[in-house]
Amino acid sequence: MFRDINLWNPHSGLPMSIIIVTAFLLGMVHGITPDEHTWPITFSYAIGAYSTRGGLLAGLSFSLAFTVQRALASELAYLALAKWMENPRIDAVVYIIVGIAMFFAGKYIRSQGRVFHIHGLKSHHHENFEPMRSIPPQMAMLHGFLAGWGFGAFAIIIYTVLAPGMHSAWWGWVPGAFFGLGTMTIQASAGALFGHWMSRAHIPADMAKSVAQSTASATLLYGGIAFVLAGSLSLMFPALQNVAWITPIHVHNLHTLGIGFILVAFTVLVVGLGSLVRAMRKAQRLAAKRY
Repeated sequence: MFRDINLWNPHSGLPMSIIIVTAFLLGMVHGITPDEHTWPITFSYAIGAYSTRGGLLAGLSFSLAFTVQRALASELAYLALAKWMENPRIDAVVYIIVGIAMFFAGKYIRSQGRVFHIHGLKSHHHENFEPMRSIPPQMAMLHGFLAGWGFGAFAIIIYTVLAPGMHSAWWGWVPGAFFGLGTMTIQASAGALFGHWMSRAHIPADMAKSVAQSTASATLLYGGIAFVLAGSLSLMFPALQNVAWITPIHVHNLHTLGIGFILVAFTVLVVGLGSLVRAMRKAQRLAAKRY
């Protein structure tokens, strides 16, 4: 049975049980590997949640909406109504939409809920460690649903091989749903770990939450700008989406490193971790002056 499972290039004509297991395992791989539609958002919301429970809720909220989207798109694929998603411009448009949502989420945190009152990217909240706005789970859910419309290697397998392989239109949504559940297993766990790690930071408790939220807002703000820029450039210069570095690793998201990998690296490593390190150092300096 399990010898029929091929996560690199699954073939058509598989039994339904193998299709479901393959979809779930592919979802787990999708959740682990550096995917631009998952890690930047999960990292931002989980860090900002500042607790194991909050990080878990952030990961679950995002992944649940992502699962609903993938189930819907899987059903559309079974009905042969999802051909338009194969257009490479769709990914660029999704980048722009997700980027805008990220930007306004970051502004929401910094402006204490006054999301449409934009006065530039700088904020005294970050410098003074004053309380910021908590992130409602609905924002993570919105991001999850929007990000799910991205079209990459995993989506191609779900929409062109696994979903059409189901025996009835009543079951066309199942591969997408199990793919989402596989992603949820990883992303919810990652969210809990991010939140737990942030809650254990060696800085005073009254500063730690502000550090976490300032990191989340910076990641969403500047990550959002990067997503919008990447999407806009891809629409203007479609060839950019074909620029990639090929690696010998036969795992999707690790074999071909392109614009998506650059977005993950910039948003999570450069902006996210960079903002976190700077904010924690500043908090430690301020804490040292207290004593």
